[in-house]
Amino acid sequence: MIVITGPTGNIGRHLLSRLLESAPAAGEELRVIVRDPARLPDAARGRVEVVTGSHADAVVLDRAFEGADAVFWLVPPDASLTPYDAYSGFTRPATEALVAHGVGHVVGVSALGRGTPLADRAGLVTASLAMDDLIAGTGVAYRALANPSFFENLLEEADSIREKGVFTDSVDADRRAPFVAVADIAAAAAGLLLDRSWTGTGSVPVLGPRDLSPNDLARIMTEQLGRPVRYERQSFDELYTTLVGYGLDEAFARGVVDMKRAKDEGLDAGVVRTPDTASATGFEQWCARTLKPAVLS
Repeated sequence: MIVITGPTGNIGRHLLSRLLESAPAAGEELRVIVRDPARLPDAARGRVEVVTGSHADAVVLDRAFEGADAVFWLVPPDASLTPYDAYSGFTRPATEALVAHGVGHVVGVSALGRGTPLADRAGLVTASLAMDDLIAGTGVAYRALANPSFFENLLEEADSIREKGVFTDSVDADRRAPFVAVADIAAAAAGLLLDRSWTGTGSVPVLGPRDLSPNDLARIMTEQLGRPVRYERQSFDELYTTLVGYGLDEAFARGVVDMKRAKDEGLDAGVVRTPDTASATGFEQWCARTLKPAVLS
């Protein structure tokens, strides 16, 4: 029995689709925790067990983890909380339920940066790494998917790209770093959940096929979209003011800024890309398949 949290989110929906295809042949049953079952895809209906509610709720987790062998754990960060509360606070009831029900394996969504000099001052990343330690402390076999920034973050810039030909971030325009598609994160999670021969705790980097700078992203978007796209760098102070203006908790907003600053200083450069850590989807392919329809619609 595999339990999937966040099955309708960016990563979870890709994971659910993959497991619907491959889990039955592996003799695995699927259970999902979801607030609104109506948002599940039609392909899942009648094929997965549904536990309705939030995976921050201890009662919901108690139902969902009963009889479970493996759990996919994804925290949807709540910007109304501090980073610690958004990650470790959210996860603490799950750690208690994992122990109570003897769940053997957990795959979690986390971040790059562990073991680097920046790890303890990287805002949301620091909070995510602390969450990993909390889960690992239960004694389960745990793999943290250590991810860089997602291609999908650019979808938040689709209106600006369409209307002004501009996207923004807070890192140096020539700072190259790994980027990844959420579908590739889901693929890595599916492999770990279906083949649970691994033990102990550790990180599994998912790095995409190559490092890219904001200027590289702008050049590729220009080519793929057939219109000029340029990068504008936003100061960290401006980013903080903007986030607080949107209503984010001040500590959470500071956590975002600290994460961006750490990335600008090389947080995501601590892992060497190898055939095992690279993932398949290139930015050109992602732009053509996902960004272009969003911008040109």
